[in-house]
Amino acid sequence: MTRTEEFEELRPLLFSIAYRILGGVSEAEDAVQETWLRFEASPTEPRSAKAFLSATVTRLSIDVLRSARVRRESYVGPWFPEPLLDDPYEDPERAAELADSVSMAALLLLERLSPLERAVFVLREVFDFGFPEVASAVGRSEAACRQLAVRARRHMAAGRPRFEADRREREELASRFFDALHEGDVAALRDLLAADVTLVGDGGGKAPQLARAILGADNVARLLGSVVERLSQAGVTFTPHEVNGQPGAVFHDRDGQVLHTFALDVLDGRINAVRIVINPDKLAHLGPVADAWAIDREIRARRRARDRG
Repeated sequence: MTRTEEFEELRPLLFSIAYRILGGVSEAEDAVQETWLRFEASPTEPRSAKAFLSATVTRLSIDVLRSARVRRESYVGPWFPEPLLDDPYEDPERAAELADSVSMAALLLLERLSPLERAVFVLREVFDFGFPEVASAVGRSEAACRQLAVRARRHMAAGRPRFEADRREREELASRFFDALHEGDVAALRDLLAADVTLVGDGGGKAPQLARAILGADNVARLLGSVVERLSQAGVTFTPHEVNGQPGAVFHDRDGQVLHTFALDVLDGRINAVRIVINPDKLAHLGPVADAWAIDREIRARRRARDRG
């Protein structure tokens, strides 16, 4: 097998490691590409291509994450990971576990960890690397990595909900949610939402976004009903689609360009959180991006015309 073939075989794993460490599709793709360049330029043949490539992409991702955290300190509004519609790394026996590890909720929990803790957790807990491999990848002793893993697991466990829905329950609930959303049925939406549901948007200051998080089933249901009605009048449609391994949807303008994504968290038989990514910089990997400001202006103009009667 040539180096190119070895790399292409491992590319899905490398991207999945990098994305979970970084929370960004474009950053993960850049880390994978740089990993290939270093692999291609290596004068010696690694004993294990998987070990070499995994270690390289991990170290690159740690370096990028350290600088990214400085940028995120000045980010406008809530920060969410770039939405991932399809995880290229497939393992049928661990499909549900891998989907949970890439969810918005899990990635936001990972934000609480230091870059080293995050890398160790991803390699050890998500991809089941042995501690010798983890130690080699992050450049620390096995003992240090075990301590990092313990701390990371403790932080992650402290933030996880007490009960998580199974996959079928999530899918059934999401189907009912998006049917109600399509119909603008506020009462049906309210019935599907947890009493303390949160709706939060990430526009990064580059698109219209909520001034604050919306809390409570009544408030969220009314907002969703009214917003989707106005979007529909402006030619916006949505298609249910898994987002970060969880139920979600992708919204498009009348020209088929991506406007934003929805990702749902399900807990105890209700939708516990709705996370919207509308920052155009985080949507570019999904295709041409809609002009959210233009749609907002159209909606406001329609509202003014209606109010004038």
